[in-house]
Amino acid sequence: MAPTRGFSSDKLTLAVAAGVVAGYVGYLVQLFAAHGWIVDANGQPLPTDFMSLWTAGHLALRGESLSAYEPHLRHAAQLAVVGHSFHGYFDFAYPPIFLFVVAALATLPYASAFLTWTLLTLALYAATVAAITRSNRAIIVALAAPWTFAVIEVGQTGFLSAALIGAVLLNLERRALIAGVALGLLAYKPQFGLLFPLALAAGGYWRAFGWACFFTATAFALAGIVFGFQTFAAFVHQLPASADALLRQGGVGFNKLQSAYGITRWLGGGDGAGWTAQAIVTAGVAAAVVTLWRSRASFELKAAGLCAATLLATPYVFAYDLPLLAVGFAFLFREHRFDIFELFAIAAALVFFLAFALFAIPLALFSSAALAVMILRRLGDLGRAT
Repeated sequence: MAPTRGFSSDKLTLAVAAGVVAGYVGYLVQLFAAHGWIVDANGQPLPTDFMSLWTAGHLALRGESLSAYEPHLRHAAQLAVVGHSFHGYFDFAYPPIFLFVVAALATLPYASAFLTWTLLTLALYAATVAAITRSNRAIIVALAAPWTFAVIEVGQTGFLSAALIGAVLLNLERRALIAGVALGLLAYKPQFGLLFPLALAAGGYWRAFGWACFFTATAFALAGIVFGFQTFAAFVHQLPASADALLRQGGVGFNKLQSAYGITRWLGGGDGAGWTAQAIVTAGVAAAVVTLWRSRASFELKAAGLCAATLLATPYVFAYDLPLLAVGFAFLFREHRFDIFELFAIAAALVFFLAFALFAIPLALFSSAALAVMILRRLGDLGRAT
C-alpha cells in the first residue's frame, strides 16, 4: 500500500492520497447540499442501491419479509419510499440472513441509515486493511482508491464484503473460530464464498471450515425462525428471474458487470458465449486456488490469490465490489513492499477502474487481473529462488 524504500515519495504518496480523500468528502458534501446524493430537495430518498436495502428492511419490520423477494411488491414498496416513478432496477438478491442487517438499518430515518451503514462498513474496511498491512498509513491510501467512492456514492455492500474476507484470512491460521464466523457472515453474499471451501480444504483448515458451516447453519435457522422459513423458498425462487434480468437481459447494463461474462456480452457476444467465457475463467481460477493453497507459498500470497480469484470467479461483480482488491494488495504488501513493476501494476488497476468510471467501459475486470498478475509474478520469483 506504499512505495518501496528505494523511493523517497512515501510522504508525497500519503499527501496525494489524503488530498484525494478530502476531494471525495468535499464533493459528496457539495452533492448532498445540491440534493444529488442520498435525498432529494423534498427529503425523499433518491433511487439508488441502498434504497433497496432500506426498503427490504422496512418490509421485514412490518412482517412482510416475503415481499422483499417478490419483484412487483418490492418495486411498489420502493415507489412508495421515493414518492414517484423512476427508471432503474433495484433488486434484493440477498439470502434471509441479511434481513437482520437491513431491518436494523430500517429503524433509522433513510438519510441516517445511509450514513450509518456507509461509515460503519467503511470503518470496518479501513481497520481490516490497517490490520493486514500493520500500518495505519495504508488506510489513507486504501480510502483514496476510486472504488471507495463507488461504494459510498450508492451505499452498497463492497466495504462489508472486503472486511469479512479480510477477517477470514487474517484469523485463519491462529483463530479458527473467528475465521469461521466471518466466513459464515459472508454467506450474505454467496458468490463471494464460492472458492473458500476449495481453499480451506486444500490448505487443511478444517476447523475454520467446520465453524463456518456451524455458524452459517445457525444463522440460517435463526433467520427462518424470525422471518419465516418460507423466505428461503422465496429467495431461491426469485434467483432465476433475477439472473435472467441481470445477465441475459442486461438489466443494469453489461458495462457494469466487471467479469468475463460482462465484458463478453458488452463486446456483442451472446448469453452462451458469455457463460462459456465465464466458465473458462472460473474453472481456471478454481484450479489455481487449489494448486496455490496446496503449495508452500507464503500465506500472504495464498490470501492475495484468493482475493483475486474471488473477483474473477463470478459473473456478478460490480465496481462497488472492488474494495476487495485493496485487501489483496494489502496481503502482498504484508509479505514485502512493492517493487517498480508492482507499482505500475497497481497504477494499471486504478486506470482500468477509472476507464469504467469515466467512459462506462467494463475494464475494471482487468483491475482484478492486475492483482492476479502480481501474484503470478511473485510465485515465479519464488520458483526461481528455489
